[in-house]
Amino acid sequence: AHIWLGVRSNRDNAETLATEFGGRCRLLDLDVTDAPAWETAVTTMLETDGRIDVLVNNAGQHRDSLLATMPAEAWHQVISSNLDATFHGCRAVVTPMMRQRFGRIINIASLSAIMPPLGQTNYAAAKAGVVALSRTLAKETARSGITVNSILPGYIETDALADMDDDARKQAKMAVPMRRFGKPEEVAAAVYFLASTDAAYITGAALKIDGGIF
Repeated sequence: AHIWLGVRSNRDNAETLATEFGGRCRLLDLDVTDAPAWETAVTTMLETDGRIDVLVNNAGQHRDSLLATMPAEAWHQVISSNLDATFHGCRAVVTPMMRQRFGRIINIASLSAIMPPLGQTNYAAAKAGVVALSRTLAKETARSGITVNSILPGYIETDALADMDDDARKQAKMAVPMRRFGKPEEVAAAVYFLASTDAAYITGAALKIDGGIF
């Protein structure tokens, strides 16, 4: 079995990982907003490994703007990359998972789904949709040995926060009771647990990882 990374951008980072875990990690070209691309990717994985055990929907982007001045194109792009992509991914893997009567689907949403800041009508709506989609799909697949959960990260030290200036960072940290941002590894640990057999009775959960903001 392999860990497959679906890549459209950040290819350098993905190639570094594939090299680091040589033989176990492979790259796939994947535009997550494109349903046929998902079908092709899933076919490749099944032909190689014979099964798909875990899907982590981790792609996303935000284009913040007050609704009054938000271009329709910014709305559609954010809904497409965050919500439509999750739908396409889930739909592509759910049949093979039902066939093998085992699966773990982990959808990365955001704290914005339940506690959005100003200027994120598009992103908050998309991520709230991811939470609702996950809860519904959890009910549809519960008897097939598949669990479906969402994770709602708060401020995590990723590229998404790289553009924040010092004042904004300081202000944001003051909003976190722990007074620090989370580490990607702290989100990864929760994903790893939800993907394990130990988490077999957890489905439809929305787990926030936010240092106590909400």
